[in-house]
Amino acid sequence: MKKSMLKGLVLSAIAAGAFAFGGTADAAVQVNPIRNLPADFIKGADVSMLPELESLGGKFYDMDGTQMDELAIMKKYGVNWIRLRIWNNPSHENGGGYTTAERALAMTKRAHALGMKVLIDFHYSDFWADPGKQWAPKAWAKDDAVKVQKKVYAYTKKVLGDFKKAGALPEMVQVGNEITNGMIWPLGKLPSADNGKTLASFVQSGLKAVHDTDKGIRTMIHIDKGGDNAASRTFYDQLIKDNGVNDFDIIGLSYYPFWHGNMDQMRANINDLSARYNKDVIIVETAFGYTNENFDDTKNPYDAQAEHVGGFRSTPQGQATGLRTVMQSLADVPNGRGIGMFYWEPDWYAVPGAGAFKDQGDEWDNLVMFDNHGKALESWSVFNDVSSQSLPTIKPVFKEADNVLAEAGRGVPARLPDKTRVTYTDDHTADLPVVWDTPSPTFDQPGTYTIKGTVTVDGVKHPVKGAVTVVNKVNLIKNGDFESAKTLDGWTIDGDKVVDVVTKGGDALDTSAMHYWSDKAFHFTASQKFTGLKDGKYTVAVSTQGGGGQTKYQLFAKTAAGTQTADIKDTKWNEWHTFEIKNVEVRDGQCTIGVTMEAAPGTWGSLDNFEFYRQE
Repeated sequence: MKKSMLKGLVLSAIAAGAFAFGGTADAAVQVNPIRNLPADFIKGADVSMLPELESLGGKFYDMDGTQMDELAIMKKYGVNWIRLRIWNNPSHENGGGYTTAERALAMTKRAHALGMKVLIDFHYSDFWADPGKQWAPKAWAKDDAVKVQKKVYAYTKKVLGDFKKAGALPEMVQVGNEITNGMIWPLGKLPSADNGKTLASFVQSGLKAVHDTDKGIRTMIHIDKGGDNAASRTFYDQLIKDNGVNDFDIIGLSYYPFWHGNMDQMRANINDLSARYNKDVIIVETAFGYTNENFDDTKNPYDAQAEHVGGFRSTPQGQATGLRTVMQSLADVPNGRGIGMFYWEPDWYAVPGAGAFKDQGDEWDNLVMFDNHGKALESWSVFNDVSSQSLPTIKPVFKEADNVLAEAGRGVPARLPDKTRVTYTDDHTADLPVVWDTPSPTFDQPGTYTIKGTVTVDGVKHPVKGAVTVVNKVNLIKNGDFESAKTLDGWTIDGDKVVDVVTKGGDALDTSAMHYWSDKAFHFTASQKFTGLKDGKYTVAVSTQGGGGQTKYQLFAKTAAGTQTADIKDTKWNEWHTFEIKNVEVRDGQCTIGVTMEAAPGTWGSLDNFEFYRQE
């Protein structure tokens, strides 16, 4: 990974683990009660992997080390619902927990025996279904839309009928999983020429099957856009207003703050959706990291960069505070319509063999609520503590500010980062403005120089420290890391309007990056033109990640001597590569650098840390 000019980097970190700042003297985490939380508020967890974890030898322990059934541990700490996904006909060898209807039924019986309620999540696929993949079950793959519509009804009715015969009907059912881009592809894919009519017919069939089984079962339609109100409205407007599918009770949203926007965006979204469509709202998937460590050989999507974007430290305290913040946001939805939340797979620690895909390990192991030996983390106490009538409310205060590291060219005024991350005593964080003692220092010799400043929290100034590494090269790119403006300022974008700035864990090297995606074929060029350059040889570079598959994807540098290019090839999400062109000959003081791309529908990825400098 290459450092961009003046990119703020974390030099200090809070050790992973518990932190006490208030409440009882021996409290491992401190959680403020939620005074307006209803007694029947859903405090749920998706535990679809549990049967597979148990079959592979996974064991679970209470905080004191006592081995227990995981469901019993959750019940003890206040969880009152579980969520279980169902795949139509999965292959055990493919991984992902082999989430069959039979396993879901057995888990439902276990939950009911403990007095817990159950949400069943129909994926209508043989394997993972999410916004990026919603493939039809193999048995339905050759059917037309009319046949699939009938099979959705028959399959849903059969599965729920088996639950009913066993005396284990679920209390809630969702028809489809994160169906933002449709389900049962390709027939039910969005966007579509029929404005979502085919998808609506599939959803309606599933809902009818639930209602025909038992009218007391509550129903949910679930998408992933927890912090994106525009995208959420687009989906539900099409389903409800355009296609008349309105006989469901609950809008379900996935909300991971390191992927789906900040808490303010989520709050605005759930408040709007509930009022706009007259529905209850549930955050049906969320999670927070308790460490940035990875416990196996499979890369985790959650890391230090995702921690920064998400706004909560990777500690049990940060995990508890994040969950409390989500629950408070739901409790504040007008008219009591924010009815609950589910933590996604808090049990999926790195048990050997329990991977999401064949021959892969566990990419979720630092987002769980058990340590890597299966021992419950102190953050579980959040579910009881939010409903406590005896715990005090303690205002979080300043804990520390991150030191920063910047890079500057020799003899050029350094543009210091204008913000740094501040951590509060409940381990939530915020990026706050820094006032530097010397705003734009200039250093004439290579080396590392100390910088000092202050950040103001609640009217009190706190010191900020850092260092500037001065190098011979001077990066001439304006807004090459997209961190200060978080816009495309400085860039000329020609072609299709598919480029923006994204702030999302994994999609940027720090917190923001240039991002592209379209559901249609597209082409664009992003460039910057330089004049008045010193003649000589230059280097241009960029770091990228994405799904790949472009028909043309090149980094380029255009001068009077001609155009030089370097092909860019991406491999997968959050796997970054750096591409560069050296010895760019500038003879008349002018050069245009940038990237150009031609791509098929659905192509996506990011570009970050652009550099353009004169070779010494």
